[in-house]
Amino acid sequence: MRKLIIAGGTGFLGSVIISYFKDAFDEIVLLSRERTQPSTNYKTVIWDARTIGNWASELEDATVLINMTGRSVDCRYHQKNKDLILNSRVDSTKVLGEAIAMAKHPPKIWLNSSTATIYRHSLDKEMDEEHGEIGSGFSVEVAKAWEKAFFETNTPTTRKIALRTAIVLGKEGGALQPMVTMTRLGLGGKQGSGNQKFSWIHEEDFVQIIDFCIQNDQIQGVINVVSPHPSTNRVLMSLLRKTLKVPFGIPANKPILEFGAFLIRTETELLLKSRNVVPKRLLDYGYTFSHTDLEKALKQLIK
Repeated sequence: MRKLIIAGGTGFLGSVIISYFKDAFDEIVLLSRERTQPSTNYKTVIWDARTIGNWASELEDATVLINMTGRSVDCRYHQKNKDLILNSRVDSTKVLGEAIAMAKHPPKIWLNSSTATIYRHSLDKEMDEEHGEIGSGFSVEVAKAWEKAFFETNTPTTRKIALRTAIVLGKEGGALQPMVTMTRLGLGGKQGSGNQKFSWIHEEDFVQIIDFCIQNDQIQGVINVVSPHPSTNRVLMSLLRKTLKVPFGIPANKPILEFGAFLIRTETELLLKSRNVVPKRLLDYGYTFSHTDLEKALKQLIK
């Protein structure tokens, strides 16, 4: 029997994963800190994402475990939120590793979320898994601790893959919807210099890449889950205006963005960091992307 476990899959990406795999597995189990609405596609098991409990028995004989747990980074980085962002990722990863180590028949494959933000701010050099340069700052330290917790667990019979995922563009959630709203309000100009790189992945490629990693026994370690062609913030906003048929967009310099981020309780890093990331390992393994053109992707996603 093929069994899929999704930890922390109640958000946008979790729903995309469940929708894609609902017919590929005999059973899908969602580990959640809150009871979800009953579904014919999966069952929900409660866990606290910190300590071993009855939920750990669900890992027995599982085919695949996907860990999506982590507090949203769309918030102000004061100490309380920093602790929540870090601990939610590290604690959940560690306790899943403990549960796998205890299992008599552990999952065959464990895919753990990570982030393409682990690489440094780069306007020129493309960051791949082999030659990419790790950055500095709070978000990078979180990513490093997250991956350390993942890889330091001894799971000899479980193949492990860290998904260094870029911004996922989707129809029903994620980063695209707020950008569409801003653009429709006339605020869709470049942000900051506009030259910062924008690495992205279409939601369809996101789940297809997960499937590809599951099917390919050779893949383990870190994988950059990004489109092969990073864009720039300036081009992104121009394409959004074109797609939405909005004739103008007011640009926002860094001081304006800082003020706006303070008002809506978020951080400008989400807009101003140059993420110049490419998927070398996926291409080397022969993955064929469905969406590599940002303009076509936006047209397909935006109704």
